[in-house]
Formats: sequence, C-alpha cells, structure tokens
Amino acid sequence: ARMGLPALTLLLAAGLLCTQASPSARSFQLDYEHNCFRKDGAPFRYISGSIHYARVPRPAWRDRLLKMYMSGLSTVQVYVPWNYHETLPGVYDFTGNRDLEAFLDLTAELGLLVILRPGPYICAEWEMGGLPAWLLWKPDINLRTSNPAYLAAVDSWLHILLPKIKPRLYQQGGNIISVQVENEYGSYYACDYGYLRHLLGSFRALLGSEVLLFTTDSTRAEELRCGTLQGLYATVDFGPGSNVTEAFGAQRRVEPKGPLVNSEYYTGWLDYWGEAHASTSAAWVARGLEDMLQLGANINMQVVSWQGAQPPGEYMFHGGTNFAYWSGADYKDLYKPVTTSYDYDAPLSEAGDPTEKLFAIRTVISKFQPLPAGPMPPATPKYAYGRVALRKYADLLDVLDVLCPSGPIQSQFPLTFEALKQVHGFVVYHTQLPWDVPDPAMLGAPPHSVCDRGYVMLQKEYQGTLERDGQTTLHVTGRAGDTLDILLENMGRISFGANTSDFKGLLGNLSLNSRPLSNWLMYPLAIDTAVQQGWPHTALPQSSSGGRAGPAFYTGTFETPGIAWDTFVKFPGWSKGLLWINGFNLGRYWTRRGPQQTLFVPGSVLHVGYPNNITVLELEGAPPTPLLLFLDRPLYNRTL
Repeated sequence: ARMGLPALTLLLAAGLLCTQASPSARSFQLDYEHNCFRKDGAPFRYISGSIHYARVPRPAWRDRLLKMYMSGLSTVQVYVPWNYHETLPGVYDFTGNRDLEAFLDLTAELGLLVILRPGPYICAEWEMGGLPAWLLWKPDINLRTSNPAYLAAVDSWLHILLPKIKPRLYQQGGNIISVQVENEYGSYYACDYGYLRHLLGSFRALLGSEVLLFTTDSTRAEELRCGTLQGLYATVDFGPGSNVTEAFGAQRRVEPKGPLVNSEYYTGWLDYWGEAHASTSAAWVARGLEDMLQLGANINMQVVSWQGAQPPGEYMFHGGTNFAYWSGADYKDLYKPVTTSYDYDAPLSEAGDPTEKLFAIRTVISKFQPLPAGPMPPATPKYAYGRVALRKYADLLDVLDVLCPSGPIQSQFPLTFEALKQVHGFVVYHTQLPWDVPDPAMLGAPPHSVCDRGYVMLQKEYQGTLERDGQTTLHVTGRAGDTLDILLENMGRISFGANTSDFKGLLGNLSLNSRPLSNWLMYPLAIDTAVQQGWPHTALPQSSSGGRAGPAFYTGTFETPGIAWDTFVKFPGWSKGLLWINGFNLGRYWTRRGPQQTLFVPGSVLHVGYPNNITVLELEGAPPTPLLLFLDRPLYNRTL
C-alpha cells in the first residue's frame, strides 16, 4: 500500500478500484489546520506525473500508464484539449484515440488517481493552447476573457464535457481527486476576474460543491495576483533550478495555509524547430524532487520551456508525439513553432521507454514510500524495417481538383484561413501577374503577414519560400498572365504568448514592386480527407515532372516481416513536409532545419500481412533518389 492508502493495492488486485466504498463515504479535501490534503479523512500526499492522452495512440495507453504506476506515482495529471474534441462548432468526437472516458477508466483500473485539467485553455504546446481555431471565425472575439461570444462557446463546451467528468469524481466513486480551472491565467494579459468567476460558477454548477478546484501559476507575484481567485485553491509551478523554499513561499503569500503543491515540476526542456535538442540532468531533477518531498510537498512532474526569459509551457512525465497538425508554438518577439516529437528528454521517452531519469526519480520516491512490487515493464520493441524507395506521384498544383473538390473561393484580396474556415494544414493562393516583368521585381509581403510559411510557384516553377519573422521577399520575372501560386502552411497556432489569437494564411496583400496584387483564388486543401480515403494509392498514376522542386506528393509501400513494432523514419536528403502511413498523419518533418531528424511511427499504425502505404508531401525539394530509412531509434540533435 502507498500514500496512506492501505486499500488501494487490495482493490487493484481484485479489479474493484473505487467500488467498495460508498460514494457518500469518500472525500478529498483541504486541511488548512494541518497544511495537507485529506483523503477519506486521512492525511494524504500525492506524487504525480503528467501524460497527454491526445499525444499517445490508444493502443499504448495501458503501457504508458502502467510504467507511470510502477515508477511510484500515485496520480496522473491529464489535460483535456477542447479543440481535439469539438472539431467544429457543435461537432464532437470522443471516439478512438479521443475517447477520454475510456482513458480515465483505464487510469482507475490501474490504480491511479487523476488530477484533471480541462481548461478551457491548457497551453501544453498544443495547437492554440487547446482552444478551437473556429473561435477566430469571429475576428473580433477576445479569447480568455468575459467576451460574450467566447463565454457562450465555453459554456456550450463545458456542458458537454463536465457531465462526463462528474461521475468519475472521487466523491462520486471515481478517481478524479481535483480539477484545475483555466491554466496559468496570471501569465495572460487580460487579468479578467469576471472571466475566472464565470468559470468557477460553471464548474461548481456542473461538478458540484464538493470537488476540489484549483489554479496553477508561476511564482511571480503579478501572475499569482491575476491568476488566483477566492474559491479556487492556488498552486504554483517551478523547476529543479529554483530555490524550493522561496518558490513555496510565493504560494504561501496567496495561500497562507493548506498543502504545498507544485503542479508542474519541470523535468526537462522544450524543443523548437531550428534550435538544438534540449536535455536536463537526471541527477539535477532527482535532487530537486527530493528537496520538495522532504518538505512534505505534493508534486506533479512536468517539463517547461522556461530558460531565462523563455515563456512557460507544458511538458510531462511522458510526452508522446504531436501527430498531424497538433503542435503549437510560443511567441516571444519571434514565432517559435514546436517540433513534432514531444519527447523533450522526459522520464518516459517518446516511444514509452524508461530512461535513466525515470529510474533516478523512482529511487527518490522509494525513500519516501514503498514502490509497487514487481519489475518495471521493458521498453517497447523496435524494428528497423530498412530502406523504402518512393516515387513521385504528382506536383501539388496538378491535383487541386482532388485536394479541393469544392473548388476555389474568389476574392479581390487574400482571405485568412479563418475567413475560409480552414482549421489546419494548407491553402493555395492563386493569381496572375498583371503585367510583364522582364527584369527581376520584388514580390513581397507586409511584416508578419505570412503565417506561417509560403511556398511560391510562378508558372508552376518553385521560386522559394516566404516565412513569418524571416524572409518576406523574393525576386521574380515573368509575363502578364503568368500564374502565381503560394501554398500557405499553418505551422501551429500560438499556445503561449501575449495573445492566442493567431490568425493564419496571408494576413496582408502581396505586392509586386510595391504594387498590390489582386483577383485571388483560394483553395482550402483537404489533404487528410483524401489520404484517409486511400488517395493517392487508389488513384490512377499521374504523369509528373520528375525533378521539379516545390510541393509534391511521393508514394511507396513496404511490408513488415510478420511483426508490427514501433519504428522511426529518417528522411535522407529531404527538406520539409509531412508523412502519412496507412492514412495516419504522423506529423511534420523538417530535416533541413532540425533538430528532429526522425518521426516516430507507432507499431499500431502498421499492417501485418499486406502492404503499408506511404504518402509524403515534400514542400521544398526531394532528393534525386527519394527513399525513406526506417530505424530502431530516434535521431534528434542534428541541426543544419
């Protein structure tokens, strides 16, 4: 038995967790007199780790949670990304990998308690911090405030989500011991107490009066002032480099009594595209953890991008992967998109493997409470499937009829993704040169108006790339009537910064020698819909211009030798793009910029006994001999 829970092991062994005690006998409360939590009346301290179910394929949930339990954790902390479930207004998805209730039920089955963080904003380096991009379809909306349009959307969502949560609260017989309201709100510019009061009222109305509700903020006085509210227990977050006594002193200034809680103890650091892969010392993390446990503190282990002036973001005991388009971005003077891998030197690696850091943490925990009996489950098996040759299928501009079956939208000037109601991915902006350009002319965009990368084609010939906070001009020549196409890529909306209203696409008009271009056709691309339906593997072969650079699709197949194990794909000679295997979007690669050089492929994505279909969208230029290399380990720290 651990954490003062003598019945936990017995209940787990019997498969009857949370069923023997009647709901009315169960309680999880604050004890202000003794500065602790009380669970069913007894003093209680949790040691927790964060995991994002949205970043882990459902077949791997049990493996990751079991390893967390065997590490000595009593509790897991779980975010709920609103945009992962309400994909369009009033359209909800809680199936498959998005089955939140199945994930929560699995935590209970394995004997883990849950600290739930349902937002509505979560940060988490997740696309737009978990807020749905369709909120920006109302361009004057003020996010994370008392703005009526925003509150109406939040209330509608909470009335769907929280009734799923209530029967799983500890007081109701479940395993959710506390629920966070908003997330690090003190770091947001608005400081809108009316908004926090509205959320508090909604959570109480939908979850009841007994559940423990809390907030999390940094230890900065200004952030604690704006992020806390009477009726919500205030907790703090800080990393192993902090003075533990001073950090908890900041909590004591807003909560003079009650348990000490570090809701995000940062066990690693964040990666951005174009920067070196970060890591933290296992000994450093373990030492900070032991210092807090000696103070009797409650801890959740998580990682943050907080080095010097860097903004705080989320990370976890197990990170996982930003599949598809779910990676977010930070903004501090520059737009900084997050890598596809959410490994970030976590105690459990991206593929779920126990690391040296995990065992160091486990050793520290063993000094304060007994560990579960039995060995740590091993690393998941990996397989190097070797080289797979690909062939070019088609240039992107030659298959717009497939990728945008509804046809283009016409406008005198460019429209944003949000105006086009395009949530993720890509939009093609098409026009024609209005006059002859015999000498090189400057094709340019206003500052900060290319969001986030624009791949420029003139007469279907790739000219180069325009980039947010980077190169915003190219020199071109051509004749009147020549086609000009810009493929705009959304690299992920800002998840942490002064404002999360991160509009995408061409936010201003392109000009040629300072003369605005007009008469645009815009093609919102539904690439994932086509690939999930079997395209291009089920389509007739296309005649493609073999060596032309620029956005193009490549295809190939491979078979597994009777096993479907996890693997990692390397892109030798490729530049930047996306990878699908069997219709599953594995996310972005950017070998030319790094640091990440491989994409994680869960074995659950692969087929056994028949071919696995590979589709690659390369955006800048594929190697002369296009192939992929499947490895049994990742490559991270390779920045060119």
